[in-house]
Amino acid sequence: MRKKKKGLKKRLLHLIFSLIGLGILCFFLALGILTWAEKHPGPITHQTDAIIVLGAQVYADGSLSPQLELRMEAALASWQANPRPVICCGAKGANEPEAEGTAMQKWLMQRGVPAHQALAETQSYDTIQNLKNAIGMLPADAEKVTIVTSDYHLPRAMQLARDQGLAAEGLGSPCKPEYWIKNHFREVLAWGKYFMNRMGLI
Repeated sequence: MRKKKKGLKKRLLHLIFSLIGLGILCFFLALGILTWAEKHPGPITHQTDAIIVLGAQVYADGSLSPQLELRMEAALASWQANPRPVICCGAKGANEPEAEGTAMQKWLMQRGVPAHQALAETQSYDTIQNLKNAIGMLPADAEKVTIVTSDYHLPRAMQLARDQGLAAEGLGSPCKPEYWIKNHFREVLAWGKYFMNRMGLI
């Protein structure tokens, strides 16, 4: 009996360590795919009908966080290449003085984007809401858009856009090196949640 218990315990531990090893392998495989995908977003023509910029943190003093400012710089460069409506997405977070979309809109207008092309979407709290709400603000004749977000977030944002039936090209802004590990770790987990949701597991 004692030998049976020892054998069962050994098999159970072996199974647990095997599952942990498989989980680690899957994580690094997903990380590798993500880092490849973010470096190969497809051609950027800027010849689209609108730009959608996905929000990020606004500091308590009203300034944009470094990651958000990098997104805005990419969006501004795209607008300068082809002036068109820019939809800035994001609601007001717990420690933010105003909605992210509003802060982003002001940033653009301070740099020469006219008010009728700097639009604020202020009701969305995640990427799916960003896109759904932005779609409702697109010009009636819009056929294709440019989606701007951080490079690590771009592959998932583009997939969510496709899920919404949105024709888009993606423009990724660089991730600051000190945030690389944290942002990519969270993004791999977000992809896991995405696939589990697609399979109806959550």
